[in-house]
Amino acid sequence: QVPLVESGGGTVQAGGSLRLSCAASEYACSMGWFRQAPGKEREGVAVIDSAGSTNYGEFVKGRFTISQDNAKNTLYLHMNSLKPEDTAMYYCAASPICRFPAPLDWSRYRWWGQGTQVTVSS
Repeated sequence: QVPLVESGGGTVQAGGSLRLSCAASEYACSMGWFRQAPGKEREGVAVIDSAGSTNYGEFVKGRFTISQDNAKNTLYLHMNSLKPEDTAMYYCAASPICRFPAPLDWSRYRWWGQGTQVTVSS
């Protein structure tokens, strides 16, 4: 088990920005951000593999950027141009299995954080 601790969520107006952080206790090969809104399925937001290659959900459309600081075992999600439909619980996830590219399928990730709420008001 690799504990993951998210932070950085909050309430922001439409068009605003937030940065989410995920601190991991140790290195994981594939990491990503996922989200789930009430009544909806969990969906992949952004993932990154150990080579640094990234992949994004289609709804991101250039608004979000995933990055990681390997020295600190910390994953980030920079979110710009936020929309009310981005409102959801955002989860950090990690996998010890190296896949290239990292999958957006949430079922491929073994370890999960507790989530951080992002609310975008119109």
